[in-house]
Amino acid sequence: MTILVTGATGRVGRHVVDQLLQRGATVRVLTRDPAKASFPTGVDVAKGDLLDIDALRSAFKDVSTLFLLNAVTGDEFAQAIITLNVAREAGVDRVVYLSVFEADRAVNVPHFAVKFGAERMLVQMDFSATILRPTYFIDNEWMVKDVIMEHGVYPMPIGSKGVAMVDARDIAEVAAIELIRRDSAPGKLPVETINVVGPDTLTGPDVARIWSDLLGRPVVYGGDDPGAFEQNMASFMPKWTAYE
Repeated sequence: MTILVTGATGRVGRHVVDQLLQRGATVRVLTRDPAKASFPTGVDVAKGDLLDIDALRSAFKDVSTLFLLNAVTGDEFAQAIITLNVAREAGVDRVVYLSVFEADRAVNVPHFAVKFGAERMLVQMDFSATILRPTYFIDNEWMVKDVIMEHGVYPMPIGSKGVAMVDARDIAEVAAIELIRRDSAPGKLPVETINVVGPDTLTGPDVARIWSDLLGRPVVYGGDDPGAFEQNMASFMPKWTAYE
């Protein structure tokens, strides 16, 4: 049967596609603009997005398992609810959902609350689902690379508690393994939650030292100033995203 991958052009989704193909899966992707996307040979490409009901219904034809990844947008929750409802309508109940670490605890953070709402929907609607909860993506470091290179300051206010950063490729590998496991299971499997974390817990000063060693010159930690970081982030992304 076919595994449908959403978010297939993003940092995690494109690696999920590659991992599935390496494991011999039949893959379909849903993308807003196929003309701008490039996928490996053998991938079935469906045009549409997660708010396009007709496109979703078409994309779910002959699909057995869903990888649900939807971006952080103002209508993220609507995307998740609609997609899961259309999946159920199409008879697809095997799902791997990309959530976020501690989605059930940080409910005052919009992105986390949305993810937890989708998790609850998977449970209450009796999907056969794996919920992946990754920590902070180490891939996000590219956003602050220029600041580090130009000013010798690591600006991410991650504090002294530390974060077990994880690579998008590792998340994708876990997702592919779970998709294959669910897809090939002879019957319905229970809902499971997997925390996807990196091997080391890194503090702000730890990361600054890594950058310093890499560049061969001093890099200092900018300190714990979320307000200043929010202001900087708002210069190149929506203010609500920076606030979150």
